[in-house]
Amino acid sequence: QVQVVESGGGLVQPGGSLRLSCAASGRAFSPYAMSWFRQAPGKEREFVATIRWSGASIDYADSVKGRFTISRARAGATVYLQMNSLKPEDTAVYYCRAKAAGYGTEYWGEGTLVTVSS
Repeated sequence: QVQVVESGGGLVQPGGSLRLSCAASGRAFSPYAMSWFRQAPGKEREFVATIRWSGASIDYADSVKGRFTISRARAGATVYLQMNSLKPEDTAVYYCRAKAAGYGTEYWGEGTLVTVSS
């Protein structure tokens, strides 16, 4: 079984920064891609950013381009989301999704809460 664990959420003032981490672990887990999604209160879950292991290609939602940066550790299935210039509308539970190579099975973490408020 693959476990996905997020960390790094918290309360930050508008204009501030936070760095989220996500680690996927499990027997013989080989990632195809790892992604961040978020879900604000009363809204549907939405895509934030993704990074693919092959070629290290990256995509961002338009709403976070230029403010958020996704990256991965040199070893292991760990990704980071550096969030700068945070806005109140970035307040949400941030979820990490790990997609396995081969069959493409997706594994989700339980989420970490980010609150942007003065």
